Parts: sequence; C-alpha cells; structure tokens
Amino acid sequence: MLDVEPYLPQLRAALAEDVGPGDVTGELLVPADARANARIVAKAAGVLAGFEIAAAVFSCALEDARAAAAADGRETSWVDAYINMPDGTRLAPGDQVLKRSGNARALLRAERTALNFLMQLSGIATLTARFVAAVDGTGAKILDTRKTTPGWRAFEKYAVTVGGGHNHRFALFDEVLVKENHLVFGADLKEALAARPPGMPAIVEAETLEEFHTAMAADCDVVLLDDFTPEEVTAARRARGNAKRPLLEVSGGINLDNVRAYAEAGAERISVGALTHSAPALDLSCEITPVA
Repeated sequence: MLDVEPYLPQLRAALAEDVGPGDVTGELLVPADARANARIVAKAAGVLAGFEIAAAVFSCALEDARAAAAADGRETSWVDAYINMPDGTRLAPGDQVLKRSGNARALLRAERTALNFLMQLSGIATLTARFVAAVDGTGAKILDTRKTTPGWRAFEKYAVTVGGGHNHRFALFDEVLVKENHLVFGADLKEALAARPPGMPAIVEAETLEEFHTAMAADCDVVLLDDFTPEEVTAARRARGNAKRPLLEVSGGINLDNVRAYAEAGAERISVGALTHSAPALDLSCEITPVA
C-alpha cells in the first residue's frame, strides 16, 4: 500500500488545477448542502492500482467542504468511506472499486481528478501484469524505466510493482547507468566505475557484443543490452560463461509478442519503457447519486 501522506500537497495541487476558483456547473445546479454517494466502478477487466490516492483526493475535497461549512456556520458534511478492493485486485467489469459519501459539490469536484489517477495507475498495473505473465516460469524480471510522466514518477513506479514488476533506478542519484552519451566524453570506464560510491550498483549499456565485452571487463553489475536480438542475447549469455555477474538486461523494442523470446534467450532483467509511457488507462467510471 502506498503511503499518500507525503504526496498530499501534490494531490491538492491536482485538485486545484481542475477546480480553479470554483466548479461553476456544480455551484449552479447542486445545492450547497446536498449530500451524495460517489461510486467508482470498473468497466473493464484489469489490475487495480492507486486506490489510496483516489481516496485521498476525495478526502481532501470533503475536508475543504467541511471547513467551508463550519466557517459559514452551516452543518458540516458527513463522510463515510467504504474500502472494497485493495491495490493488486483483479477487477472484472461491474466491480465496485471505491465508495465515498458526503457533500455532493465536493464529490463532484474530486471526481475527475480521482478517476485520472486511478485509471492511469490501474492501466500501468494491468499492462505490467501482462508482461509478467508473458515471462512466467523463465526467472526473468520485468522492470520499468525513467520514461514516466513528470511529477508522477513515484505513483507510476508504484503501479508497476502492483502489477508484479520491479523498479529500475528511481532517478539519476541512486544507480550508475552508463550510456553512449556518457562515453563520448572519453572517460576511462573501468576507472570511473571504481570511483563510484561504495555499494552503488553500476549498469553499462552495450549496443554490440564488442561493447558487451568492454562492459564485462569494467566490472559492472549489469550490462544493458540495447536493441539486441534474442540470438545476440544468447551469444552474450554464452560469453559470460558460468559467471554470476554481470546480470544481463535487455531493452529496446520489447513488446508482448517478443518478451518471452528474450527471457528464454537468457535475459535476467527486461526493462520496458512502455509500462509507464504507453499503458492504456483502465476504463473506470464514477456514479454520483443524491442522498436524502
């Protein structure tokens, strides 16, 4: 379960982006003290991710409604939450995902922001689960990349883990990952890796088998085989022999049709940018019903 407390300012900012100075439609059509139920329902099969985030969005809007009511001397909005399904639940069409009760205007203000988070993150978890299923039994791990929506990285990488995948480095600070754009400056690779902070993993990208041998000689932890064919991955695995290191990771052009071939060729790690940059949102809807 994701601890949303550190992200509440971000969630409030997302609400503020959508509401601005006020929900003009809701204020025209919905009485200030009207009460309602909001139900988010699955319209497609998938893996749920982001429940706590969506629930927190509703909570922020309802808290603001209570504070506004109290400031005006009106009865404060009641709140009743029903948690039906934790993240990681396999959803079927018609499943109720979340229910929130309280001030109707607040629920309407929160509806779209909560759905945007929940649909996008559930889509990532769903796609990740499909990749994980595709390599089942091979021992290969499915990893994400830094190809995330700016500002959403923690959420999106969390959704990958909900789908059964693993996180690559979070950002530039927590792993060394040497790519072609670093090597063009002429640094000695082996010397550079020897100078890295103690205990920090080092990954070196290779685009050819020759570069793979150079990376192995530099004593890295992982060689990232970029745009290799499955046959080339097998050749790299043979070249490594009985050694346990470096681990072999593949990236570039990986999809659901070929991912198992890469796993069976000997890749121990498979990084897939599409998990976060191309996952289709899971179809969910929010139903608002008045409460007398």
